[in-house]
Amino acid sequence: MLNKYPDVLTVKELANILGIGINKAYELVNLRVIGSKRIGRRIVIPKLCVIDYLESSRYNVNCNGRQV
Repeated sequence: MLNKYPDVLTVKELANILGIGINKAYELVNLRVIGSKRIGRRIVIPKLCVIDYLESSRYNVNCNGRQV
């Protein structure tokens, strides 16, 4: 899962992985739904935090692709 991405992601890469817009990606990071660190002006997201998010109960999807 996510092998083509580096271990530390940018918000733009997060948006690309999740298939969402950049504003929504910033919202997930700012609300601390997905773990991240701010280094100066940069926001970096450990790939493990994205994997945890995808595997968590906050991201339940049934077989029909509808969110439950």
